[in-house]
Amino acid sequence: MNALSANAVVDTTLDTDPLRDANLYFNRELSQLDFNFRVLAQAQDPQVPLLERLRYLCISCTNLDEFFEIRAGTLRHAQDLGVPPGPDGLSPATVLARIHDRAALLVQSQYECWNHVLRPALAEAGVRVMHRDGWSEQQTQWLREYFRDEIMPVLSPLGLDPAHPFPKILNKSLNIVVVLKGKDAFGREGHLAIVRAPRSLPRIIQIPGGVSGGEHDFVFLSAVLSAFVDELFPGMQVKGAYQFRVTRNSELIVDEDEVENLALALRDELVGRGYLRAVRLEIAEQCPDDIVRTLLENFDLTENAVYRINGPVNLNRVIQVYDLVQRPDLKFPPFQPHQLSGVEGMFEKIAEGDVLLHHPFDAFTPVLELLKQAAEDPNVLAIKQTLYRTGKDSPIVESLVQAARNGKDVTVVVELRARFDEEANLGLADRLQDAGVQVVYGVVGYKTHAKMMLIVRREGRKLRRYVHLGTGNYHSGTARVYTDFGLFTADPDIGNDVHLIFQQLSGLAPSTKLKRLLQSPFTLHAGVLKRIDRETKHARAGKPARIVAKMNALNEPQVVRALYQASQAGVQIDLIVRGACTLRPGLPGISENIRVRSIVGRFLEHHRIYWFANDGSPDLFCSSADWLERNLLRRVETGFPILAPELAARVHEEALANYLADNCNAWTLLPDGDYERVTVPEGVPPHSAQASLLAKICG
Repeated sequence: MNALSANAVVDTTLDTDPLRDANLYFNRELSQLDFNFRVLAQAQDPQVPLLERLRYLCISCTNLDEFFEIRAGTLRHAQDLGVPPGPDGLSPATVLARIHDRAALLVQSQYECWNHVLRPALAEAGVRVMHRDGWSEQQTQWLREYFRDEIMPVLSPLGLDPAHPFPKILNKSLNIVVVLKGKDAFGREGHLAIVRAPRSLPRIIQIPGGVSGGEHDFVFLSAVLSAFVDELFPGMQVKGAYQFRVTRNSELIVDEDEVENLALALRDELVGRGYLRAVRLEIAEQCPDDIVRTLLENFDLTENAVYRINGPVNLNRVIQVYDLVQRPDLKFPPFQPHQLSGVEGMFEKIAEGDVLLHHPFDAFTPVLELLKQAAEDPNVLAIKQTLYRTGKDSPIVESLVQAARNGKDVTVVVELRARFDEEANLGLADRLQDAGVQVVYGVVGYKTHAKMMLIVRREGRKLRRYVHLGTGNYHSGTARVYTDFGLFTADPDIGNDVHLIFQQLSGLAPSTKLKRLLQSPFTLHAGVLKRIDRETKHARAGKPARIVAKMNALNEPQVVRALYQASQAGVQIDLIVRGACTLRPGLPGISENIRVRSIVGRFLEHHRIYWFANDGSPDLFCSSADWLERNLLRRVETGFPILAPELAARVHEEALANYLADNCNAWTLLPDGDYERVTVPEGVPPHSAQASLLAKICG
């Protein structure tokens, strides 16, 4: 089933604007789900190193988990509330039904890739993830002893009867449902039991080389549990043991208008996150139907929420093999990011002129160095920063703490609602506050997603502002695997704009007109629409008109309609959209001048760039915001111009023109919603955007 049939609606809209026709819009959730087929294609690609293919498989599985935890969970909530259809005309119930069909195909493809492609290929390369049917007598004996010594002591099997109701099952935890026959020590008839695998147990177990005969031999914990589960029920006969996993809604809902303390409210919500409403059941494919029905009834799920699995239900845990196996020949070649010269004097370097970093090709070190030097510099008076995700043991946090201890005025906007980082950010906020940092949580009802750092430094008789703005998080780890831009500048107008935004975030400052930056929720949405409209007017006047934009996702209806209008006027539009895209390109009379491509490669495409031709005077912005409703209308985001012509040209060349020329890792979105992989034309040299940047920047 292609995406057109998955998104088509029968009834036409009654709205008089033809560009509001529901058939002109793909469904965001289904489009996001389809992104994982492109990730899985990397796992299926024999040109990709073998362990990297394993990593892509695991990424597609983890992405699917998060999709159900957030997108499907939100849809079920919308269905309960009777939320009307969006621009695509599909009700939440219809989308949920189509998600099941599409996700079932993805799951089938994932396990076919694992069982028939990657697992055999890994074994041939000397990395064996062994099926229990293939264990030797010596391996079986070692695993039995491991089970008795390391696993069984921490298990608490539970027989199900009136005195022992169905236990609470933690989100995404590994469980075994066991069918028993016979009587226990108290004479109770056996029926069903549940064995829960605590999170403390490793999901992948490495067999010692002396036992296994191989250097890299592994088994899944689920296989060991299933093989020796009978030892948990002495005197009873195990008739069947079936692994299962339940996925729950993980979207924390806190009514910020009703709570007095957001941090306390989130702490309370986090306690119960792992036990929120169930949205998906994964179960071993051979599990009898009556047991599946029992589980569905217990989790209050319908038939279209169950996925029968031919393999381990927690397949994504095989990513541990990638980390445990040191085989450079099976991974991407290592690279050394380019190190900025003069990093020992960051203030002097920025004062000379704006500095642009392109991660991961440029090292993240200058960002860390600027903050470290600011913490120690006696001339630095104040530091202000937004933190969304930082990672564990972040040097950013260490420098902020040191700055506060050195008497600087340090203000940090910590976004507590950074999904799946809420607990870490609560701990981060506590630590910063204990060090004397002024911590604020942004604005009620608006996530602070902007990436900004502002340093105020006394230079002679004047104060000067130094700014860092980025498209990605202040996270040293993601800076090595995400493509992002970071800009250092001492431009007075940009410094003042950032200062005004921090005032809004930390106090009650009114909306103020900014000179250089676009800001959500005030001017970014309008600014994008204004610039699209300007290109439309240029095209109607017979002038060359073009838009090139790169982002992670696109669904904002007004922006989509504006792009359709621009296309109708003759504007040439190229969109590089990694994930969900609700715009339908290539429709005659509507979007025939719009081309949409998705790049999936070694690094996660993450930077957002908007470029408008502007009749020969190009307008270029980097941003923290995708063209999504939430980013443009319900978050605090920034779009920042690249003012230095040579740096603007670099952004355009490296992240736009370069990616439009990619014929190795690119996919084209077709009018029917399918994605077609771009192939290298005969006689044309292959071009990988990411590989060319590695060669150009890293040398």
